[in-house]
Amino acid sequence: MSAVRKLVDPTKVKGLRIVFPERDDPRIIEAAKILQKKYAIEPSFPNPSEIAEGLNSQLCEAYLKGPRGGSPTLGRRLLQKPLFLGAMLVKTGHADAMVAGAANPTKRVLEAGMMAIGLAEGIDVPSGFFLMRQKGRSLIFADCAVNIDPSAEDLRDIALASAASAQNLLGEPPRVAFLSFSTHGSASHAHVSRVREAVALTRAAAPELAIDGELQADAALDPGVAAMKVKLKSAVAGRANVLVFPNLDAANISYKLTQYLGGAQAVGPILQGFAKPITDLSRGASTQDIVDAALLTASLV
Repeated sequence: MSAVRKLVDPTKVKGLRIVFPERDDPRIIEAAKILQKKYAIEPSFPNPSEIAEGLNSQLCEAYLKGPRGGSPTLGRRLLQKPLFLGAMLVKTGHADAMVAGAANPTKRVLEAGMMAIGLAEGIDVPSGFFLMRQKGRSLIFADCAVNIDPSAEDLRDIALASAASAQNLLGEPPRVAFLSFSTHGSASHAHVSRVREAVALTRAAAPELAIDGELQADAALDPGVAAMKVKLKSAVAGRANVLVFPNLDAANISYKLTQYLGGAQAVGPILQGFAKPITDLSRGASTQDIVDAALLTASLV
Protein backbone atom coordinates (compact mmCIF):
# COMPACT_ATOMS: atom_id res chain seq x y z
CA MET A 1 0.00 0.00 0.00
CA SER A 2 1.11 3.52 -0.72
CA ALA A 3 2.84 5.30 2.18
CA VAL A 4 0.49 8.19 1.67
CA ARG A 5 -2.75 6.26 1.93
CA LYS A 6 -1.72 4.99 5.38
CA LEU A 7 -1.35 8.56 6.62
CA VAL A 8 -4.17 10.43 4.92
CA ASP A 9 -7.45 10.83 6.78
CA PRO A 10 -10.18 10.45 4.11
CA THR A 11 -12.56 12.61 6.13
CA LYS A 12 -10.05 15.47 6.13
CA VAL A 13 -9.63 15.60 2.36
CA LYS A 14 -13.25 14.83 1.40
CA GLY A 15 -14.78 17.66 -0.60
CA LEU A 16 -11.56 19.63 -0.97
CA ARG A 17 -11.11 21.40 -4.30
CA ILE A 18 -7.79 20.79 -6.05
CA VAL A 19 -6.93 22.71 -9.18
CA PHE A 20 -4.85 20.99 -11.88
CA PRO A 21 -3.64 23.60 -14.41
CA GLU A 22 -2.14 20.96 -16.74
CA ARG A 23 -5.59 19.86 -17.86
CA ASP A 24 -4.50 18.12 -21.09
CA ASP A 25 -2.07 15.67 -19.52
CA PRO A 26 -3.57 12.14 -19.52
CA ARG A 27 -1.82 11.31 -16.22
CA ILE A 28 -3.50 14.30 -14.59
CA ILE A 29 -6.91 13.34 -15.99
CA GLU A 30 -6.61 9.77 -14.72
CA ALA A 31 -5.31 10.86 -11.29
CA ALA A 32 -8.19 13.31 -10.95
CA LYS A 33 -10.69 10.52 -11.64
CA ILE A 34 -9.12 8.37 -8.90
CA LEU A 35 -9.11 11.24 -6.40
CA GLN A 36 -12.74 12.01 -7.14
CA LYS A 37 -13.92 8.40 -6.97
CA LYS A 38 -11.91 7.16 -3.96
CA TYR A 39 -11.58 10.31 -1.86
CA ALA A 40 -14.44 12.58 -2.97
CA ILE A 41 -11.93 15.29 -3.83
CA GLU A 42 -13.24 17.83 -6.33
CA PRO A 43 -10.72 18.37 -9.17
CA SER A 44 -10.90 21.34 -11.54
CA PHE A 45 -9.06 22.10 -14.75
CA PRO A 46 -8.95 25.88 -15.30
CA ASN A 47 -8.93 27.10 -18.88
CA PRO A 48 -8.08 30.81 -19.27
CA SER A 49 -10.32 31.10 -22.32
CA GLU A 50 -13.34 29.82 -20.37
CA ILE A 51 -13.09 31.97 -17.23
CA ALA A 52 -16.12 34.26 -16.90
CA GLU A 53 -15.38 37.97 -17.16
CA GLY A 54 -16.67 38.63 -13.66
CA LEU A 55 -14.37 36.05 -12.11
CA ASN A 56 -11.48 37.19 -14.28
CA SER A 57 -11.91 40.75 -13.00
CA GLN A 58 -12.09 39.51 -9.42
CA LEU A 59 -8.87 37.53 -9.83
CA CYS A 60 -7.13 40.47 -11.46
CA GLU A 61 -8.14 42.76 -8.60
CA ALA A 62 -6.91 40.21 -6.05
CA TYR A 63 -3.58 40.01 -7.85
CA LEU A 64 -3.15 43.79 -7.70
CA LYS A 65 -3.60 43.60 -3.91
CA GLY A 66 -1.34 40.56 -3.60
CA PRO A 67 2.29 39.99 -2.58
CA ARG A 68 3.78 41.28 -5.85
CA GLY A 69 1.13 43.63 -7.24
CA GLY A 70 1.45 45.13 -10.72
CA SER A 71 -0.65 46.80 -13.37
CA PRO A 72 -4.12 45.66 -14.50
CA THR A 73 -2.66 44.96 -17.94
CA LEU A 74 -0.03 42.67 -16.42
CA GLY A 75 -2.64 40.98 -14.25
CA ARG A 76 -4.88 40.17 -17.21
CA ARG A 77 -1.91 38.87 -19.19
CA LEU A 78 -0.76 36.64 -16.33
CA LEU A 79 -4.25 35.20 -15.94
CA GLN A 80 -3.91 33.80 -19.45
CA LYS A 81 -1.25 31.46 -18.08
CA PRO A 82 -2.78 28.28 -16.59
CA LEU A 83 -0.28 28.02 -13.72
CA PHE A 84 -0.87 31.58 -12.60
CA LEU A 85 -4.63 31.24 -13.05
CA GLY A 86 -4.64 28.08 -10.92
CA ALA A 87 -2.59 29.74 -8.19
CA MET A 88 -4.92 32.75 -8.15
CA LEU A 89 -7.95 30.46 -7.78
CA VAL A 90 -6.28 29.07 -4.65
CA LYS A 91 -5.34 32.55 -3.45
CA THR A 92 -8.95 33.76 -3.69
CA GLY A 93 -10.56 30.68 -2.15
CA HIS A 94 -12.06 29.27 -5.34
CA ALA A 95 -9.84 26.22 -4.81
CA ASP A 96 -8.15 24.74 -1.74
CA ALA A 97 -4.84 23.64 -3.29
CA MET A 98 -2.97 23.41 -6.59
CA VAL A 99 -1.00 20.49 -8.00
CA ALA A 100 1.19 21.17 -11.04
CA GLY A 101 4.55 20.37 -12.59
CA ALA A 102 3.76 17.35 -14.75
CA ALA A 103 4.30 19.51 -17.83
CA ASN A 104 6.08 22.54 -16.34
CA PRO A 105 9.49 22.95 -14.69
CA THR A 106 9.75 23.55 -10.95
CA LYS A 107 10.89 27.12 -11.59
CA ARG A 108 7.54 27.99 -13.20
CA VAL A 109 5.47 26.41 -10.45
CA LEU A 110 7.45 28.29 -7.79
CA GLU A 111 7.13 31.51 -9.78
CA ALA A 112 3.34 31.17 -9.96
CA GLY A 113 3.15 30.45 -6.25
CA MET A 114 5.34 33.39 -5.28
CA MET A 115 3.54 35.86 -7.54
CA ALA A 116 0.00 34.77 -6.83
CA ILE A 117 -0.13 33.25 -3.35
CA GLY A 118 2.96 34.44 -1.53
CA LEU A 119 4.63 32.89 1.49
CA ALA A 120 3.21 32.04 4.91
CA GLU A 121 3.66 34.56 7.69
CA GLY A 122 7.18 34.44 9.12
CA ILE A 123 8.58 32.48 6.16
CA ASP A 124 10.94 34.14 3.68
CA VAL A 125 11.82 31.20 1.41
CA PRO A 126 9.78 28.28 0.05
CA SER A 127 11.14 24.76 0.37
CA GLY A 128 10.25 21.19 -0.44
CA PHE A 129 10.09 17.96 1.55
CA PHE A 130 9.92 14.25 0.91
CA LEU A 131 7.79 11.95 3.01
CA MET A 132 9.93 8.91 3.70
CA ARG A 133 8.31 5.78 5.10
CA GLN A 134 9.92 2.49 6.06
CA LYS A 135 8.78 -0.30 8.38
CA GLY A 136 5.94 1.77 9.74
CA ARG A 137 8.14 4.80 10.51
CA SER A 138 7.49 8.10 8.75
CA LEU A 139 9.98 10.94 8.41
CA ILE A 140 10.06 14.35 6.77
CA PHE A 141 13.26 15.11 4.81
CA ALA A 142 13.86 18.78 3.89
CA ASP A 143 14.84 20.77 1.91
CA CYS A 144 15.03 18.33 -0.99
CA ALA A 145 13.83 20.59 -3.80
CA VAL A 146 14.48 24.31 -3.72
CA ASN A 147 17.37 25.83 -1.74
CA ILE A 148 20.79 24.72 -2.95
CA ASP A 149 22.99 26.31 -0.28
CA PRO A 150 20.67 27.69 2.41
CA SER A 151 21.76 30.34 4.88
CA ALA A 152 21.09 29.99 8.60
CA GLU A 153 17.95 32.09 8.10
CA ASP A 154 16.86 29.84 5.23
CA LEU A 155 17.41 26.73 7.39
CA ARG A 156 15.22 28.30 10.09
CA ASP A 157 12.42 28.79 7.57
CA ILE A 158 12.85 25.27 6.22
CA ALA A 159 12.60 23.90 9.76
CA LEU A 160 9.50 25.94 10.62
CA ALA A 161 7.72 24.94 7.41
CA SER A 162 8.75 21.29 7.83
CA ALA A 163 7.47 21.21 11.41
CA ALA A 164 4.10 22.52 10.18
CA SER A 165 4.02 19.85 7.46
CA ALA A 166 4.87 17.13 9.96
CA GLN A 167 2.16 18.33 12.34
CA ASN A 168 -0.43 17.90 9.58
CA LEU A 169 0.82 14.60 8.20
CA LEU A 170 2.47 12.42 10.80
CA GLY A 171 -0.13 12.27 13.54
CA GLU A 172 2.46 13.09 16.20
CA PRO A 173 4.26 16.24 17.36
CA PRO A 174 7.19 17.31 15.17
CA ARG A 175 10.66 16.61 16.55
CA VAL A 176 13.11 18.53 14.38
CA ALA A 177 16.78 17.59 14.02
CA PHE A 178 19.24 19.91 12.26
CA LEU A 179 21.74 17.54 10.66
CA SER A 180 25.48 18.00 10.31
CA PHE A 181 28.68 15.97 10.33
CA SER A 182 29.06 17.18 13.94
CA THR A 183 27.06 16.45 17.09
CA HIS A 184 26.96 19.21 19.70
CA GLY A 185 30.41 20.56 19.01
CA SER A 186 32.23 17.34 18.13
CA ALA A 187 33.71 19.16 15.10
CA SER A 188 34.45 22.76 14.18
CA HIS A 189 33.82 24.23 10.76
CA ALA A 190 31.94 27.11 9.15
CA HIS A 191 29.30 24.65 7.92
CA VAL A 192 28.72 23.47 11.49
CA SER A 193 28.52 27.04 12.76
CA ARG A 194 25.82 27.82 10.22
CA VAL A 195 23.71 24.92 11.46
CA ARG A 196 24.17 26.00 15.07
CA GLU A 197 23.08 29.51 14.14
CA ALA A 198 19.99 28.09 12.42
CA VAL A 199 19.12 26.17 15.60
CA ALA A 200 19.37 29.36 17.67
CA LEU A 201 17.25 31.31 15.18
CA THR A 202 14.58 28.61 15.12
CA ARG A 203 14.42 28.40 18.91
CA ALA A 204 13.96 32.16 19.05
CA ALA A 205 11.20 32.04 16.42
CA ALA A 206 9.36 29.00 17.86
CA PRO A 207 10.40 28.33 21.47
CA GLU A 208 7.60 25.77 21.85
CA LEU A 209 8.99 23.57 19.06
CA ALA A 210 11.02 20.45 19.89
CA ILE A 211 14.32 20.97 18.03
CA ASP A 212 17.93 19.96 18.48
CA GLY A 213 21.20 20.36 16.64
CA GLU A 214 23.64 20.13 15.36
CA LEU A 215 23.23 16.35 15.22
CA GLN A 216 24.74 13.61 13.14
CA ALA A 217 22.12 11.43 11.48
CA ASP A 218 22.71 8.45 13.76
CA ALA A 219 22.37 10.62 16.86
CA ALA A 220 19.14 12.04 15.48
CA LEU A 221 17.56 8.67 14.68
CA ASP A 222 18.97 5.98 16.98
CA PRO A 223 18.27 6.12 20.74
CA GLY A 224 21.36 4.05 21.58
CA VAL A 225 23.70 6.30 19.61
CA ALA A 226 21.99 9.38 21.01
CA ALA A 227 22.60 8.14 24.56
CA MET A 228 26.32 7.96 23.82
CA LYS A 229 26.76 11.15 21.80
CA VAL A 230 24.24 13.60 23.26
CA LYS A 231 25.00 14.59 26.85
CA LEU A 232 22.25 17.17 27.31
CA LYS A 233 18.61 16.26 27.81
CA SER A 234 16.90 16.21 24.41
CA ALA A 235 13.33 15.60 23.25
CA VAL A 236 14.64 15.05 19.71
CA ALA A 237 17.89 13.08 19.76
CA GLY A 238 17.28 9.43 18.90
CA ARG A 239 13.64 10.02 17.96
CA ALA A 240 13.58 12.79 15.35
CA ASN A 241 10.78 12.69 12.78
CA VAL A 242 11.85 15.81 10.83
CA LEU A 243 15.34 15.96 9.37
CA VAL A 244 16.61 19.34 8.19
CA PHE A 245 19.63 18.87 5.95
CA PRO A 246 22.40 21.48 5.71
CA ASN A 247 22.13 21.80 1.91
CA LEU A 248 20.46 20.37 -1.17
CA ASP A 249 23.41 18.06 -1.92
CA ALA A 250 22.99 16.28 1.42
CA ALA A 251 19.19 16.16 1.20
CA ASN A 252 19.00 14.87 -2.37
CA ILE A 253 21.69 12.23 -1.88
CA SER A 254 20.20 11.08 1.43
CA TYR A 255 16.63 10.60 0.29
CA LYS A 256 17.75 8.65 -2.78
CA LEU A 257 20.08 6.40 -0.80
CA THR A 258 17.33 5.82 1.75
CA GLN A 259 14.95 4.96 -1.08
CA TYR A 260 17.16 2.81 -3.28
CA LEU A 261 19.42 1.12 -0.73
CA GLY A 262 17.20 1.26 2.34
CA GLY A 263 13.99 0.34 0.57
CA ALA A 264 12.01 3.29 1.92
CA GLN A 265 9.01 4.71 0.10
CA ALA A 266 9.64 8.29 -0.97
CA VAL A 267 6.81 10.67 -1.86
CA GLY A 268 7.55 14.18 -3.06
CA PRO A 269 8.90 16.65 -3.28
CA ILE A 270 5.95 18.53 -1.80
CA LEU A 271 6.28 22.30 -1.68
CA GLN A 272 5.87 24.06 1.65
CA GLY A 273 6.14 27.53 3.12
CA PHE A 274 3.44 29.08 0.94
CA ALA A 275 0.43 30.84 2.43
CA LYS A 276 -1.80 28.17 0.84
CA PRO A 277 -0.94 24.66 -0.35
CA ILE A 278 0.54 24.18 -3.79
CA THR A 279 2.94 21.52 -4.93
CA ASP A 280 5.26 20.61 -7.75
CA LEU A 281 5.28 17.26 -9.55
CA SER A 282 8.16 15.57 -11.25
CA ARG A 283 7.67 15.74 -15.00
CA GLY A 284 8.20 11.98 -15.00
CA ALA A 285 5.48 11.42 -12.38
CA SER A 286 3.20 8.43 -12.81
CA THR A 287 -0.54 8.59 -12.24
CA GLN A 288 -0.04 7.08 -8.77
CA ASP A 289 2.67 9.63 -7.99
CA ILE A 290 0.22 12.40 -8.84
CA VAL A 291 -2.50 10.85 -6.67
CA ASP A 292 -0.09 10.59 -3.73
CA ALA A 293 1.19 14.14 -4.17
CA ALA A 294 -2.35 15.48 -4.37
CA LEU A 295 -3.38 13.60 -1.20
CA LEU A 296 -0.40 14.96 0.73
CA THR A 297 -1.07 18.46 -0.54
CA ALA A 298 -4.74 18.20 0.40
CA SER A 299 -3.72 17.08 3.89
CA LEU A 300 -1.88 20.38 4.33
CA VAL A 301 -5.04 22.45 3.75
